[in-house]
Amino acid sequence: MMKPSRILSCMLLAVTLAWTDATGAATRVDVIKLTGPIGPVSVQHVSAAIERAEDDRSECLVIMLDTPGGLLESTQLIIKDMLASNVPVVVYVAPSGAGAGSAGVFITMSAHVAAMAPGTSIGAASPVGIGGAVADSTMQEKIENFSVSYIRSIADKHGRNADWAEQAVRKSVALTDREAVEQNVVELNVATLDSLLVQIDGTVVEVREGSRVLRTKDAEVQIREMNWNHRVLNVLSNPNIAYLLMMLGFYGLIYEFINPGAIFPGVVGGMCVIIGLFALQTLPINYAGLLLLLLGLGLFVTELFLVSGGLLTLGGAVAFTIGSMMLIDSPYPYLRISLYAIIPAVIATGAFVLFAVGYALKAQKRPTTTGSQGLIGETGRARTAVDARSGKVFVHGEYWFATSDAPIEPDTPIRVLKVNGLRLQVESLDSSADATKQGEDSHGV
Repeated sequence: MMKPSRILSCMLLAVTLAWTDATGAATRVDVIKLTGPIGPVSVQHVSAAIERAEDDRSECLVIMLDTPGGLLESTQLIIKDMLASNVPVVVYVAPSGAGAGSAGVFITMSAHVAAMAPGTSIGAASPVGIGGAVADSTMQEKIENFSVSYIRSIADKHGRNADWAEQAVRKSVALTDREAVEQNVVELNVATLDSLLVQIDGTVVEVREGSRVLRTKDAEVQIREMNWNHRVLNVLSNPNIAYLLMMLGFYGLIYEFINPGAIFPGVVGGMCVIIGLFALQTLPINYAGLLLLLLGLGLFVTELFLVSGGLLTLGGAVAFTIGSMMLIDSPYPYLRISLYAIIPAVIATGAFVLFAVGYALKAQKRPTTTGSQGLIGETGRARTAVDARSGKVFVHGEYWFATSDAPIEPDTPIRVLKVNGLRLQVESLDSSADATKQGEDSHGV
Protein backbone atom coordinates (compact mmCIF):
# COMPACT_ATOMS: atom_id res chain seq x y z
CA MET A 1 0.00 0.00 0.00
CA MET A 2 1.32 3.45 -0.99
CA LYS A 3 2.26 5.75 1.87
CA PRO A 4 0.13 8.89 2.41
CA SER A 5 3.19 11.15 1.91
CA ARG A 6 3.95 9.57 -1.46
CA ILE A 7 0.31 9.89 -2.53
CA LEU A 8 0.37 13.59 -1.56
CA SER A 9 3.58 14.16 -3.58
CA CYS A 10 2.08 12.55 -6.67
CA MET A 11 -1.05 14.65 -6.34
CA LEU A 12 0.97 17.87 -6.05
CA LEU A 13 3.03 16.90 -9.13
CA ALA A 14 -0.14 16.18 -11.11
CA VAL A 15 -1.69 19.50 -10.07
CA THR A 16 1.50 21.35 -11.05
CA LEU A 17 1.66 19.74 -14.49
CA ALA A 18 -2.03 20.39 -15.07
CA TRP A 19 -1.64 24.04 -14.10
CA THR A 20 1.39 24.44 -16.42
CA ASP A 21 -0.47 22.91 -19.34
CA ALA A 22 -3.55 25.02 -18.65
CA THR A 23 -1.78 28.36 -18.45
CA GLY A 24 0.91 27.70 -21.04
CA ALA A 25 3.24 29.87 -18.98
CA ALA A 26 6.17 27.58 -19.57
CA THR A 27 6.11 27.79 -23.39
CA ARG A 28 7.22 30.54 -25.75
CA VAL A 29 7.79 30.66 -29.51
CA ASP A 30 10.30 32.97 -31.18
CA VAL A 31 9.46 34.32 -34.65
CA ILE A 32 11.80 36.00 -37.15
CA LYS A 33 11.33 37.19 -40.73
CA LEU A 34 13.80 36.20 -43.44
CA THR A 35 13.03 38.23 -46.56
CA GLY A 36 14.96 39.25 -49.66
CA PRO A 37 18.08 37.64 -51.12
CA ILE A 38 19.96 35.20 -48.89
CA GLY A 39 23.45 36.51 -48.07
CA PRO A 40 25.96 36.88 -45.22
CA VAL A 41 23.63 39.18 -43.28
CA SER A 42 20.88 36.54 -43.44
CA VAL A 43 23.32 34.05 -41.90
CA GLN A 44 24.03 36.36 -38.97
CA HIS A 45 20.31 37.05 -38.46
CA VAL A 46 19.32 33.35 -38.35
CA SER A 47 22.33 32.32 -36.27
CA ALA A 48 21.62 34.99 -33.66
CA ALA A 49 17.94 33.98 -33.53
CA ILE A 50 18.75 30.29 -32.98
CA GLU A 51 21.26 31.10 -30.26
CA ARG A 52 18.78 33.40 -28.52
CA ALA A 53 16.01 30.78 -28.71
CA GLU A 54 18.31 28.17 -27.17
CA ASP A 55 19.35 30.51 -24.36
CA ASP A 56 15.71 31.42 -23.62
CA ARG A 57 14.59 27.77 -23.85
CA SER A 58 11.95 28.66 -26.43
CA GLU A 59 9.61 25.94 -27.62
CA CYS A 60 10.64 26.53 -31.23
CA LEU A 61 11.86 29.15 -33.70
CA VAL A 62 9.55 30.05 -36.57
CA ILE A 63 11.21 31.53 -39.67
CA MET A 64 8.71 33.39 -41.86
CA LEU A 65 10.40 33.00 -45.24
CA ASP A 66 9.99 35.03 -48.42
CA THR A 67 13.06 34.93 -50.67
CA PRO A 68 13.82 34.74 -54.40
CA GLY A 69 17.05 32.88 -53.59
CA GLY A 70 20.62 33.75 -52.75
CA LEU A 71 24.19 32.62 -52.35
CA LEU A 72 25.06 28.93 -51.97
CA GLU A 73 27.70 29.57 -49.30
CA SER A 74 25.29 31.60 -47.15
CA THR A 75 22.55 29.00 -47.60
CA GLN A 76 24.87 26.23 -46.41
CA LEU A 77 25.78 28.17 -43.27
CA ILE A 78 22.11 28.73 -42.42
CA ILE A 79 21.35 25.03 -42.93
CA LYS A 80 24.26 24.02 -40.70
CA ASP A 81 22.91 26.22 -37.90
CA MET A 82 19.40 24.79 -38.35
CA LEU A 83 20.52 21.15 -38.32
CA ALA A 84 22.78 21.73 -35.31
CA SER A 85 20.10 23.58 -33.37
CA ASN A 86 18.73 22.16 -30.14
CA VAL A 87 15.58 24.23 -30.67
CA PRO A 88 13.14 23.00 -33.36
CA VAL A 89 13.12 25.29 -36.38
CA VAL A 90 9.84 25.76 -38.26
CA VAL A 91 9.97 27.35 -41.71
CA TYR A 92 6.73 29.06 -42.72
CA VAL A 93 6.61 30.42 -46.30
CA ALA A 94 4.37 33.43 -45.75
CA PRO A 95 2.48 35.73 -46.20
CA SER A 96 0.29 35.06 -49.25
CA GLY A 97 2.20 35.99 -52.38
CA ALA A 98 5.55 35.04 -50.85
CA GLY A 99 7.85 32.40 -52.29
CA ALA A 100 10.74 30.13 -51.41
CA GLY A 101 12.82 30.22 -54.56
CA SER A 102 16.29 28.88 -55.20
CA ALA A 103 18.11 28.96 -51.84
CA GLY A 104 14.73 29.17 -50.10
CA VAL A 105 14.00 25.58 -51.19
CA PHE A 106 17.12 24.35 -49.39
CA ILE A 107 16.20 26.24 -46.22
CA THR A 108 12.60 24.98 -46.27
CA MET A 109 13.77 21.38 -46.76
CA SER A 110 16.09 21.75 -43.75
CA ALA A 111 13.33 22.71 -41.32
CA HIS A 112 12.09 20.37 -38.62
CA VAL A 113 8.59 21.40 -39.71
CA ALA A 114 7.81 23.08 -43.05
CA ALA A 115 4.59 24.94 -43.86
CA MET A 116 3.26 27.29 -46.52
CA ALA A 117 0.53 29.90 -46.56
CA PRO A 118 -2.16 29.89 -49.28
CA GLY A 119 -1.04 31.69 -52.43
CA THR A 120 2.67 30.95 -51.99
CA SER A 121 5.10 28.90 -54.08
CA ILE A 122 8.30 26.92 -53.76
CA GLY A 123 10.85 25.77 -56.34
CA ALA A 124 13.62 26.53 -58.85
CA ALA A 125 16.47 25.63 -56.49
CA SER A 126 19.65 26.99 -58.05
CA PRO A 127 21.64 29.00 -55.48
CA VAL A 128 24.41 31.29 -56.74
CA GLY A 129 28.02 30.99 -55.57
CA ILE A 130 30.30 33.86 -54.61
CA GLY A 131 33.02 34.71 -57.05
CA GLY A 132 31.43 35.21 -60.43
CA ALA A 133 30.16 33.18 -63.31
CA VAL A 134 30.67 29.46 -63.72
CA ALA A 135 33.83 28.95 -65.74
CA ASP A 136 32.65 26.16 -68.06
CA SER A 137 30.10 23.37 -68.51
CA THR A 138 32.22 20.91 -66.50
CA MET A 139 32.30 23.17 -63.47
CA GLN A 140 28.61 23.91 -63.88
CA GLU A 141 27.86 20.17 -63.88
CA LYS A 142 29.94 19.69 -60.70
CA ILE A 143 28.04 22.43 -58.88
CA GLU A 144 24.71 21.04 -60.04
CA ASN A 145 25.60 17.50 -58.91
CA PHE A 146 26.77 18.78 -55.54
CA SER A 147 23.54 20.76 -55.10
CA VAL A 148 21.47 17.69 -56.00
CA SER A 149 23.24 15.42 -53.51
CA TYR A 150 23.06 18.13 -50.86
CA ILE A 151 19.34 18.77 -51.16
CA ARG A 152 18.53 15.03 -51.40
CA SER A 153 20.38 14.35 -48.15
CA ILE A 154 18.47 17.16 -46.43
CA ALA A 155 15.12 15.96 -47.77
CA ASP A 156 15.82 12.35 -46.74
CA LYS A 157 16.80 13.44 -43.24
CA HIS A 158 13.35 14.96 -42.67
CA GLY A 159 11.38 12.41 -44.69
CA ARG A 160 10.45 14.75 -47.53
CA ASN A 161 10.21 14.20 -51.29
CA ALA A 162 13.86 13.92 -52.37
CA ASP A 163 12.97 13.18 -56.01
CA TRP A 164 11.10 16.44 -56.37
CA ALA A 165 13.93 18.28 -54.63
CA GLU A 166 16.35 16.95 -57.25
CA GLN A 167 14.08 18.11 -60.08
CA ALA A 168 13.89 21.54 -58.46
CA VAL A 169 17.66 21.80 -58.88
CA ARG A 170 18.07 20.14 -62.27
CA LYS A 171 14.95 21.43 -64.05
CA SER A 172 13.94 24.43 -61.91
CA VAL A 173 10.45 23.01 -61.27
CA ALA A 174 8.15 24.78 -58.82
CA LEU A 175 4.98 24.00 -56.84
CA THR A 176 2.07 25.88 -55.34
CA ASP A 177 1.31 25.56 -51.63
CA ARG A 178 -1.33 22.83 -52.16
CA GLU A 179 0.85 20.87 -54.59
CA ALA A 180 3.74 21.05 -52.13
CA VAL A 181 1.62 19.41 -49.41
CA GLU A 182 0.29 16.76 -51.81
CA GLN A 183 3.80 15.84 -52.97
CA ASN A 184 5.25 15.73 -49.44
CA VAL A 185 7.52 18.74 -49.94
CA VAL A 186 6.06 20.52 -46.89
CA GLU A 187 3.80 19.22 -44.13
CA LEU A 188 1.18 21.93 -43.75
CA ASN A 189 -0.82 24.54 -45.64
CA VAL A 190 -2.06 27.09 -43.09
CA ALA A 191 -3.33 30.64 -43.47
CA THR A 192 -2.01 32.27 -40.29
CA LEU A 193 0.77 31.95 -37.76
CA ASP A 194 -1.73 31.17 -34.99
CA SER A 195 -3.18 28.32 -37.04
CA LEU A 196 0.31 27.00 -37.64
CA LEU A 197 1.11 26.93 -33.93
CA VAL A 198 -2.14 25.08 -33.19
CA GLN A 199 -1.57 22.45 -35.89
CA ILE A 200 2.05 21.67 -35.01
CA ASP A 201 1.21 21.26 -31.32
CA GLY A 202 2.15 17.73 -30.25
CA THR A 203 4.46 17.12 -33.22
CA VAL A 204 7.54 15.04 -32.41
CA VAL A 205 10.78 16.31 -33.96
CA GLU A 206 14.43 15.28 -33.79
CA VAL A 207 16.89 17.91 -32.57
CA ARG A 208 20.55 17.73 -31.65
CA GLU A 209 19.97 16.17 -28.22
CA GLY A 210 17.15 13.82 -29.23
CA SER A 211 13.37 13.90 -29.65
CA ARG A 212 11.17 16.80 -28.60
CA VAL A 213 7.43 17.24 -28.50
CA LEU A 214 6.26 20.69 -29.58
CA ARG A 215 3.93 22.46 -27.14
CA THR A 216 2.87 25.50 -29.15
CA LYS A 217 -0.93 25.65 -28.93
CA ASP A 218 -1.16 28.49 -26.41
CA ALA A 219 2.48 29.55 -26.46
CA GLU A 220 3.52 33.18 -26.08
CA VAL A 221 4.70 34.54 -29.46
CA GLN A 222 7.86 36.66 -29.35
CA ILE A 223 8.60 38.55 -32.59
CA ARG A 224 12.36 39.01 -32.98
CA GLU A 225 13.25 41.90 -35.28
CA MET A 226 16.56 42.08 -37.12
CA ASN A 227 19.23 43.97 -35.18
CA TRP A 228 19.93 47.52 -36.37
CA ASN A 229 23.48 46.63 -37.46
CA HIS A 230 22.15 43.69 -39.48
CA ARG A 231 19.58 45.99 -41.09
CA VAL A 232 22.30 48.46 -42.09
CA LEU A 233 24.49 45.69 -43.53
CA ASN A 234 21.48 44.24 -45.32
CA VAL A 235 20.84 47.57 -47.05
CA LEU A 236 24.51 47.95 -47.99
CA SER A 237 24.52 44.46 -49.51
CA ASN A 238 21.99 45.58 -52.11
CA PRO A 239 23.86 45.55 -55.48
CA ASN A 240 22.49 48.96 -56.46
CA ILE A 241 23.52 50.55 -53.14
CA ALA A 242 26.99 48.97 -53.34
CA TYR A 243 27.39 50.22 -56.93
CA LEU A 244 26.35 53.79 -56.09
CA LEU A 245 28.66 53.84 -53.07
CA MET A 246 31.57 52.78 -55.28
CA MET A 247 30.73 55.55 -57.74
CA LEU A 248 30.61 58.18 -54.99
CA GLY A 249 33.92 56.87 -53.69
CA PHE A 250 35.53 57.19 -57.13
CA TYR A 251 34.22 60.75 -57.50
CA GLY A 252 35.68 61.78 -54.16
CA LEU A 253 39.08 60.19 -54.75
CA ILE A 254 39.39 61.58 -58.29
CA TYR A 255 38.51 65.09 -57.11
CA GLU A 256 41.01 64.81 -54.25
CA PHE A 257 43.69 63.61 -56.68
CA ILE A 258 43.06 66.46 -59.12
CA ASN A 259 42.66 69.08 -56.39
CA PRO A 260 44.99 68.07 -53.48
CA GLY A 261 44.18 69.55 -50.11
CA ALA A 262 40.38 69.48 -50.42
CA ILE A 263 40.44 66.68 -47.75
CA PHE A 264 36.65 66.23 -47.38
CA PRO A 265 36.09 64.62 -50.82
CA GLY A 266 39.06 62.31 -50.24
CA VAL A 267 37.89 61.18 -46.79
CA VAL A 268 34.29 60.59 -47.85
CA GLY A 269 35.42 58.96 -51.09
CA GLY A 270 37.74 56.57 -49.28
CA MET A 271 34.99 55.55 -46.84
CA CYS A 272 32.49 54.98 -49.67
CA VAL A 273 34.97 52.82 -51.60
CA ILE A 274 35.72 50.67 -48.53
CA ILE A 275 32.03 50.20 -47.71
CA GLY A 276 31.28 49.49 -51.37
CA LEU A 277 34.02 46.86 -51.51
CA PHE A 278 32.61 45.22 -48.37
CA ALA A 279 29.19 44.98 -50.02
CA LEU A 280 30.57 43.75 -53.34
CA GLN A 281 32.56 40.95 -51.70
CA THR A 282 29.26 39.23 -50.90
CA LEU A 283 28.19 39.34 -54.57
CA PRO A 284 29.31 37.39 -57.65
CA ILE A 285 31.70 39.92 -59.23
CA ASN A 286 32.77 39.71 -62.87
CA TYR A 287 36.28 41.15 -62.99
CA ALA A 288 36.05 41.88 -66.73
CA GLY A 289 33.15 44.19 -65.90
CA LEU A 290 35.19 45.83 -63.13
CA LEU A 291 38.09 46.46 -65.54
CA LEU A 292 35.74 47.95 -68.13
CA LEU A 293 34.31 50.23 -65.46
CA LEU A 294 37.79 51.44 -64.49
CA LEU A 295 38.66 51.88 -68.19
CA GLY A 296 35.59 54.07 -68.62
CA LEU A 297 36.67 56.27 -65.71
CA GLY A 298 40.18 56.48 -67.19
CA LEU A 299 38.84 57.60 -70.58
CA PHE A 300 36.69 60.26 -68.93
CA VAL A 301 39.73 61.68 -67.11
CA THR A 302 41.94 61.46 -70.22
CA GLU A 303 39.44 63.68 -72.05
CA LEU A 304 40.49 66.50 -69.73
CA PHE A 305 44.08 66.42 -70.96
CA LEU A 306 43.71 65.44 -74.63
CA VAL A 307 41.55 67.09 -77.27
CA SER A 308 39.65 64.24 -78.92
CA GLY A 309 36.52 65.97 -80.11
CA GLY A 310 34.44 63.99 -77.60
CA LEU A 311 35.61 60.52 -78.75
CA LEU A 312 37.22 59.71 -75.42
CA THR A 313 34.08 60.78 -73.58
CA LEU A 314 31.92 58.61 -75.85
CA GLY A 315 34.28 55.65 -75.40
CA GLY A 316 34.29 56.18 -71.64
CA ALA A 317 30.48 56.24 -71.51
CA VAL A 318 30.22 53.01 -73.54
CA ALA A 319 32.89 51.20 -71.47
CA PHE A 320 31.36 52.48 -68.24
CA THR A 321 27.86 51.33 -69.20
CA ILE A 322 28.90 47.86 -70.38
CA GLY A 323 31.19 47.39 -67.37
CA SER A 324 28.39 48.35 -64.98
CA MET A 325 26.00 45.87 -66.62
CA MET A 326 28.62 43.10 -66.42
CA LEU A 327 29.87 43.93 -62.92
CA ILE A 328 27.48 41.59 -61.06
CA ASP A 329 27.46 38.31 -62.99
CA SER A 330 24.26 36.52 -62.07
CA PRO A 331 21.22 35.13 -63.92
CA TYR A 332 18.96 36.48 -61.17
CA PRO A 333 17.65 40.07 -61.44
CA TYR A 334 17.81 40.62 -57.66
CA LEU A 335 21.60 40.15 -57.77
CA ARG A 336 22.19 42.41 -60.78
CA ILE A 337 22.58 46.18 -60.96
CA SER A 338 19.46 47.89 -62.27
CA LEU A 339 19.59 50.04 -65.41
CA TYR A 340 17.77 52.67 -63.35
CA ALA A 341 20.97 52.95 -61.31
CA ILE A 342 23.45 52.49 -64.17
CA ILE A 343 22.15 55.14 -66.60
CA PRO A 344 22.05 58.02 -64.03
CA ALA A 345 25.48 56.93 -62.77
CA VAL A 346 26.96 57.10 -66.30
CA ILE A 347 25.47 60.54 -66.92
CA ALA A 348 26.54 61.82 -63.50
CA THR A 349 30.07 60.46 -63.94
CA GLY A 350 30.50 62.10 -67.34
CA ALA A 351 29.16 65.40 -66.03
CA PHE A 352 31.31 65.21 -62.90
CA VAL A 353 34.53 64.54 -64.78
CA LEU A 354 33.93 67.01 -67.60
CA PHE A 355 32.65 69.89 -65.49
CA ALA A 356 33.62 69.55 -61.81
CA VAL A 357 37.08 68.03 -62.29
CA GLY A 358 37.63 70.04 -65.48
CA TYR A 359 36.89 73.23 -63.58
CA ALA A 360 39.38 72.27 -60.87
CA LEU A 361 42.10 71.68 -63.49
CA LYS A 362 41.42 75.03 -65.17
CA ALA A 363 41.55 76.76 -61.81
CA GLN A 364 45.02 75.29 -61.20
CA LYS A 365 46.26 76.64 -64.54
CA ARG A 366 45.10 80.22 -63.89
CA PRO A 367 47.78 82.73 -62.90
CA THR A 368 48.06 83.46 -59.19
CA THR A 369 46.10 86.54 -58.18
CA THR A 370 46.61 86.49 -54.41
CA GLY A 371 49.61 86.65 -52.09
CA SER A 372 53.06 87.85 -53.04
CA GLN A 373 53.12 85.89 -56.30
CA GLY A 374 49.94 87.65 -57.34
CA LEU A 375 51.89 90.96 -57.54
CA ILE A 376 54.06 89.80 -60.45
CA GLY A 377 52.92 91.61 -63.60
CA GLU A 378 50.93 94.22 -61.68
CA THR A 379 51.40 97.87 -62.64
CA GLY A 380 51.69 100.98 -60.51
CA ARG A 381 53.64 104.27 -60.13
CA ALA A 382 56.96 105.24 -58.63
CA ARG A 383 56.47 107.59 -55.64
CA THR A 384 60.17 108.32 -55.31
CA ALA A 385 63.19 107.84 -57.48
CA VAL A 386 63.98 104.13 -57.82
CA ASP A 387 67.45 102.73 -58.51
CA ALA A 388 69.37 99.53 -57.87
CA ARG A 389 69.53 100.19 -54.11
CA SER A 390 66.25 101.77 -52.99
CA GLY A 391 63.01 103.46 -53.91
CA LYS A 392 59.30 103.39 -53.15
CA VAL A 393 56.39 102.51 -55.44
CA PHE A 394 52.59 102.34 -55.17
CA VAL A 395 51.17 99.01 -56.39
CA HIS A 396 47.84 97.30 -55.78
CA GLY A 397 46.71 100.00 -53.34
CA GLU A 398 49.86 99.68 -51.17
CA TYR A 399 53.28 101.30 -50.80
CA TRP A 400 56.27 98.99 -51.38
CA PHE A 401 60.03 99.32 -51.22
CA ALA A 402 61.43 98.65 -54.66
CA THR A 403 64.61 98.40 -56.73
CA SER A 404 65.27 98.68 -60.45
CA ASP A 405 68.20 97.83 -62.70
CA ALA A 406 67.65 101.11 -64.56
CA PRO A 407 66.96 104.39 -62.70
CA ILE A 408 63.30 105.39 -62.61
CA GLU A 409 62.05 108.95 -62.07
CA PRO A 410 59.23 109.74 -59.58
CA ASP A 411 55.64 109.39 -60.87
CA THR A 412 56.75 107.03 -63.66
CA PRO A 413 54.48 104.08 -64.53
CA ILE A 414 56.12 100.81 -63.46
CA ARG A 415 55.54 97.04 -63.64
CA VAL A 416 56.51 94.43 -61.04
CA LEU A 417 59.04 91.85 -62.23
CA LYS A 418 59.90 89.93 -59.04
CA VAL A 419 59.02 89.80 -55.35
CA ASN A 420 61.93 89.44 -52.91
CA GLY A 421 60.38 89.25 -49.45
CA LEU A 422 58.97 92.74 -48.83
CA ARG A 423 60.87 94.38 -51.66
CA LEU A 424 59.78 94.49 -55.29
CA GLN A 425 61.94 94.51 -58.38
CA VAL A 426 60.31 96.74 -60.97
CA GLU A 427 60.88 98.25 -64.39
CA SER A 428 59.70 101.45 -66.01
CA LEU A 429 56.79 101.01 -68.37
CA ASP A 430 58.04 104.01 -70.36
CA SER A 431 61.47 102.46 -70.87
CA SER A 432 60.02 99.10 -71.80
CA ALA A 433 57.70 100.79 -74.28
CA ASP A 434 60.66 102.73 -75.76
CA ALA A 435 62.68 99.53 -76.01
CA THR A 436 59.82 97.82 -77.81
CA LYS A 437 59.44 100.72 -80.23
CA GLN A 438 63.18 100.77 -80.97
CA GLY A 439 63.07 97.03 -81.66
CA GLU A 440 60.23 97.47 -84.13
CA ASP A 441 62.09 100.33 -85.88
CA SER A 442 65.27 98.33 -86.19
CA HIS A 443 63.29 95.37 -87.51
CA GLY A 444 61.70 97.64 -90.10
CA VAL A 445 65.11 98.93 -91.25
